Amino acid sequence: MQTVRTESLARTEDAAAAEPVRYDFGRPAALSREHTRALAGAFDAFARQWAMQLAAKARVRAHIALERVSLETYDEYVATLPTTTTLVLCSDASSDDRAIIEFPLPSALSWIVKMLGGGGSLLPEPRALTAIEQALVRSLMDETLAHLRTALGSLLPRELTVGAVQYNAAFAQVVGAQDLVVVARFSLRLADRTETATIALPAAPLLERLSHSASTPRAAADPALVRRHVEETPVELTLRLTPRAVLPGDVLDLAVGDVISLAHAADRPLDLAVDDQVVAAAAVGAAGARLACVVTASDLSRSLSEESP
Repeated sequence: MQTVRTESLARTEDAAAAEPVRYDFGRPAALSREHTRALAGAFDAFARQWAMQLAAKARVRAHIALERVSLETYDEYVATLPTTTTLVLCSDASSDDRAIIEFPLPSALSWIVKMLGGGGSLLPEPRALTAIEQALVRSLMDETLAHLRTALGSLLPRELTVGAVQYNAAFAQVVGAQDLVVVARFSLRLADRTETATIALPAAPLLERLSHSASTPRAAADPALVRRHVEETPVELTLRLTPRAVLPGDVLDLAVGDVISLAHAADRPLDLAVDDQVVAAAAVGAAGARLACVVTASDLSRSLSEESP
């Protein structure tokens, strides 16, 4: 009897597992591979810059590495954070874009001590930051945000600025509880301890900019466009004789009527040069009342044609 009941329960579980799961296209379950790769590269570059900034400003040995980039609801993100932590809120006055830079509160207090010249190795007890301490943290985060803006480029609004400092993500509520955020998690190895930091960005505007930038062809990837730009750039064309080296004393002794012999043979064409680079040979001619030159030899056009795809 027990065996029959066990088999029946197993069949029920298999049937439940086999049922299709609804997929909400308005709320994708994960980032696409292309988006994940692009964001991971940008956040990885930011991590290196952030580590150098902390080493210079907070006088602490720092190694920061990106752990992962994920797509989560704001509630899911808040659930992964400590009850009390440092939340630096960033906002853009011209749009609804928001961002959070989060790191442990004891680490923030430790950075402040280091920035003020202290050398304590023990982590301070967590507490709310004073007005002066908040100003120091915001000043530090101004540079951090600049590094983030450099790494993400057009994905981050240029007007995004550092704002208030809070200690509980549930009260911060930069977006709705069920709104999606892109979360980058970092491991911070500071001196002899390892901490965790996060950056959260609203997913909708970020992914829209990411899709737009991915679909826009890069100018550098179009050889024909590069060639056209080169061909339309003005250059200075010079018709010249073969140069001759002389001593400074010969130049200083020059007087009216002196004759200088040149190394250029009388029957040899002149050099046509662009920026000291000889591109053709030419003879002196005329075009109406103006002097002109007649190109007598040039291998440049043929060599460029052979290089063209």
